[in-house]
Amino acid sequence: MKLGILETGAPPGGLEKEFGDYSAMFARLLRDAGFEGAIDTLDVQNNAYPHAPEAYDAYLVTGSAAGVYDPEPWIAPLIGFLRAAKGRAKLVGVCFGHQVMAEAFGGKVIKSPKGWGLGLTDYAVEDVEPWMDSVSRVSLAASHQDQVVELPPGARIVAASDFTPYAALAYGDQPAISIQPHPEFEPAYATALIERRLETVLNEAQGRAAIETYARPNDNARVGGWIRRFLEG
Repeated sequence: MKLGILETGAPPGGLEKEFGDYSAMFARLLRDAGFEGAIDTLDVQNNAYPHAPEAYDAYLVTGSAAGVYDPEPWIAPLIGFLRAAKGRAKLVGVCFGHQVMAEAFGGKVIKSPKGWGLGLTDYAVEDVEPWMDSVSRVSLAASHQDQVVELPPGARIVAASDFTPYAALAYGDQPAISIQPHPEFEPAYATALIERRLETVLNEAQGRAAIETYARPNDNARVGGWIRRFLEG
């Protein structure tokens, strides 16, 4: 199997040097889960696309500091590629990837008036898919202001929280899944990211409270296994 990671952003400041880029985080997550296929990085911010969607068996869209509604010149081509890839390759989206897939396939994304979703967060499993194991709840790192607020046609809710009702989706009209939280974020990186954002966009109380949540166990490995089984299934 060949997986193309559609990289749409990078860790801020010096965090990339310490923790690796988002493609490296996903590669670690998937390798640790037993994925043995080839993994390539495609820098879509610089228009690095394959000649055709069939060039890879699957694509994974990473997180980004951008919003799907931003006037970035690379977002419209990404949406076009995802639409072209529908039914021709498996698709996985995480955070911004979750949002841009929803937008591409007929849903709606906004900057939520609820504010930041932050810290290790519990999500109730609403629908157990064949690539999942039977569990009622997972805990993963949240780091987002934007949210999917209207489901794309054909999508169903896999996991949800009160703060993020559309936290994970599976598509019935194509082989595609997406998730708002970050299974690729290890606690050390998630903590460092919050500390960096305390200097800019986060208030101290919310940031420190979120950091404390990372002392709890997470379900990164479990969800990494879900993604691997979806890709290989």
